[in-house]
Amino acid sequence: MHDILILGAGYAGLCAATNLAGRVRRRDDVRITLVNPEERFTERLRLHSTAAGRPTADLRVPDLLAQTKVDFVRGWVTAIDAEARTVRVDDERDLRFDTLVYALGSAADTSVPGAAEHAYALDSFRDAEALATRLAGTRTVIVGGTGLTGVEAAAEIAERHPALTVKLVGRERPGHTMTAKAQRYLLTALEHLGVEVHSDAEITKVLPGGVELDGTGSLAADAVLWTAGTRVSPLAAASGLTVDDRGRIVTDQTLRSVSHPHVYAVGDAAAVRQEFGLLHGTCQSGMPTGVHAAVSIARELDGKAPARFRFGYYHAPVSLGRGDAVVQFTRPDDSPRRAHLTGRAAVWYKETVTASPWPTFARMTRFPAIASWWPHGGRYTR
Repeated sequence: MHDILILGAGYAGLCAATNLAGRVRRRDDVRITLVNPEERFTERLRLHSTAAGRPTADLRVPDLLAQTKVDFVRGWVTAIDAEARTVRVDDERDLRFDTLVYALGSAADTSVPGAAEHAYALDSFRDAEALATRLAGTRTVIVGGTGLTGVEAAAEIAERHPALTVKLVGRERPGHTMTAKAQRYLLTALEHLGVEVHSDAEITKVLPGGVELDGTGSLAADAVLWTAGTRVSPLAAASGLTVDDRGRIVTDQTLRSVSHPHVYAVGDAAAVRQEFGLLHGTCQSGMPTGVHAAVSIARELDGKAPARFRFGYYHAPVSLGRGDAVVQFTRPDDSPRRAHLTGRAAVWYKETVTASPWPTFARMTRFPAIASWWPHGGRYTR
């Protein structure tokens, strides 16, 4: 029996689990186990909407896997022994593996003083729901971080709660990776929603009643949402796997660990190099890594060499509330093309290509080859 252990049931981990389940469904010599601390699937692409108080579907991982050979284990991974090929769960039981898929993802980087104690984050449904509850009694909220997650959260909260003062604070101008025309549209949309943009402002400390800025004073707020950067679990480094300076597992061209080839790393927790550089953590690139790991593991089980991973970005879709959006089309290296969509056309496009992957997960358990067409965008070839 060949034991395959998948750690993490986010976008990348579930792609690996469901696609692999479809590829080995006729084999009796393969056992797949998926480990995750929660039964609920976290739709991270919709957490900003949940945080604003909008309902989110309750999707359960065991329900998805019910008709497959994948065993679900609910628990926290507390240690990995890459040499002995065992994983410790909840500090009380060990799971062995022949092949490991590491898909533990990332979380908000709350290393700025006070962020962990006084700020909300968008790491889970519970986190987003807690902020939604808090917003009911606030007058001012600060969104720390002017990246795309911060923009979407600020716009959604401002639209849902027009009486609130929403301040978007960060070092970069919102939409700085877009063309000038697309960025102007984004900034105008934020202005129409009443969002106060404070760019060129670095938050150096989060306080119970606001934030301190680097050399420019402070801003008061009843609540702070932290979206400025991500970090990964220290488990990979602690287990002896080769990691980069951010703690991500360094992979070869097939997504295997360069130090332990029986370990595949996918999603945000992997340092995956392409011709244009390292992939950055998005659903657009993360889900294809999960599918590719499944493809390569299936090839190895058949005595073949794993395939090389090739990927290029295609777009950057950004919600600006429920009725507006901007979609910046990109080159494979994620630099902006001239083309972009705005308004209702962009809303339709974004909802189409970033719709819930749940139906895709379900279909992959029966038809794994459908992942050749990728609903979340990106150029993935194999």
